[in-house]
Amino acid sequence: MTLRCDVIRFVAFEDLGVWEPELRAHGYEVRYLDAGVDDVTEASGAELAIVLGAPIDAPDSAGYPVLDQVRAVLAARRDRPTVGVCLGAQLMALVAGASVLPGAREVGFAPVEVTEAGRRGPLRALDCAPVLHWHADTFTLPDGAVLLASTAANRNQAFALGPWLAVQFHPEADPEAIERWLIGHTGDLRAWGIDPRELRQAARDHGDAAAMGGVQVIREYVRAL
Repeated sequence: MTLRCDVIRFVAFEDLGVWEPELRAHGYEVRYLDAGVDDVTEASGAELAIVLGAPIDAPDSAGYPVLDQVRAVLAARRDRPTVGVCLGAQLMALVAGASVLPGAREVGFAPVEVTEAGRRGPLRALDCAPVLHWHADTFTLPDGAVLLASTAANRNQAFALGPWLAVQFHPEADPEAIERWLIGHTGDLRAWGIDPRELRQAARDHGDAAAMGGVQVIREYVRAL
C-alpha cells in the first residue's frame, strides 16, 4: 500500500526541505498542493498531511480566502496525522479553538527549550539545539493540547493535540537553501532591519546541527504513527 503525504505549500521556497527525503524513505509518496492554485481539500484524505509556512497572517481569511479552505482541511483531519509548521501551526491552533496574536519577532537560528512532555516525543532531538525561527506572531495553547517547546521570547512554540504536531519554528528548513529564504523574504528583512549576511552566516554556523535535528523530528513522528 502506498502512503500519501499531501503537503499544502503557500510559497515555493518554503517546502519540505530536509523532511522530504526522510518521508520518502519511510514509504510516503509526497505530493505538493499549492495554495491558491491546486485543490487543497484533496489533502483531507491523505494518510499524512503537512501544512507549511507563509508570510500571511493566519486570521486574514478576508484577504486570503484560501486560508478558509486550509482550515476546513484541518477540521476534517482532527483525528488524523497532521503536521503544521509556522503558519500551518497557527491555523491548527485556530481550528482547535485557540487564538493567533502578535508575538515577539523571532528571525534566525536560535535554540528552543523542549518541555518534559516534548522530550518524550519527536522534538527530543531539538532540546537546546539551534532551529530556524521566522515569525512575528504566536498562538495561545488550544484546550487539551500539550506544550512541547518554548523560547524566552514566545512561550508557545510547539504543541501536540492527539495525532497533530504543530511547530511555530522551522525544523523542516534546509539550511543549504537559505538563499531562497533570504530572497523570498527580502521585503520583510528590509522592513525589520535584519542583515541577510548575518542570517547567511548563521546558516553556515548552525545549519548542520539544525538539519540533523529536523530530520530526527519527522523520523520519530512518522515512526510513531
